[in-house]
Formats: sequence, C-alpha cells, structure tokens
Amino acid sequence: MSQSIDTINQIIRSRRSIFPPDYIDKEVPRDVIETILENANYAPTHRLTQPWRFTIFRGDGLTKLADFMSETYRSNATPESFSEAKYEGTRNKVLKSSCVLAIVMEVHPDKVPEWEEVAAVSCAVENMWLTATALGVGAYWSSPSNLAALEAFLNLTPNQKCLGFFYMGYHQAKDKPAARKPIAEKLTWIES
Repeated sequence: MSQSIDTINQIIRSRRSIFPPDYIDKEVPRDVIETILENANYAPTHRLTQPWRFTIFRGDGLTKLADFMSETYRSNATPESFSEAKYEGTRNKVLKSSCVLAIVMEVHPDKVPEWEEVAAVSCAVENMWLTATALGVGAYWSSPSNLAALEAFLNLTPNQKCLGFFYMGYHQAKDKPAARKPIAEKLTWIES
C-alpha cells in the first residue's frame, strides 16, 4: 500500500505545465495518447453524463490547426496591434507540439448544471495530465481567446463548448519546485 501512495504522491506533486518551447522533436506514439485519453475517460461524472470530448491534432492536422490559429489572430488584430512575433508564436506553439487536443465539453442541461460538466471535464484533464507526467510526456492546458471561431472550426454542436487546448510533447524541461502555499493556510477544521 505505501508504494502505491508514494507513487501517486510523486506524480501529483511533480506535475507541471510543460510548454511547447521545451518540447523536443520526438513523436508521442498514438498508443501513448490513447492511454492518456483512456484515463481521462475514468474521471468522476455526475449522472454519468461523461461530458468530455477530444479532437486530436497530429501530423498534418497540426499544420491545419496552426494555420487556423495564426490566421484567426491576423484577422482579429488591427493593423496597429498586429505583431509578426505573436503571429509566428501562435503557429510555432502548435507546430512544436507532438499533438494538440481540443478539450470539448458536451453539456446536458436536462440532467446536471453546466458547472458540474466543467468540473467533470476538468477532472478528465487532470487524469490526462497525471498520466502524461507518469509517462514522461510534457503537457500544458491553454484557453485561447478565439473560442467562438474555434467552435466553428471544430464543427461543434450547439450543446458543445471548447474549453481550450491540451498541448503535449516529449521534453527536456528541468524539474522545478511547486509554487504552493502550505495547505494548512487553506484549511478550516470543525471538529466539535
């Protein structure tokens, strides 16, 4: 039992956002991605709505996503605010990744409040992140500003919403300590 808790403690406490500039040119195999997604599927979900959906961009799909993201930035920027560096950065963030998952939530308003669906999808993403960490895959959850255009790009139905992207790639990032205040500062005990 103690070996299991030591392992889970280590994975949870070492999970970090690993950003695309730290990714190396090594493909994350499809079976590894499927393992990560399979663990997402075991997230808690009220009334078993299982609201998580994922669109996976790999290979040429990454170019399609990079083109969409950078051109959406260009079309929404004024000539005065347009930055070639931001345009290229938007493209490169996608292209530096081995894969990018669009995180989609399917809402079921007749069954549960929307916040519970957000919570379930967030739990699914945490399962993915912990699995990726255990497998040595860097990951990062980002919420782009162009969600309305993105929902059209992803062909989402009216009951679906994009909650961002999950970038993944093998990496050479250095370990860094967690920036957390002590848990004791966040607790209120009522025992009598």
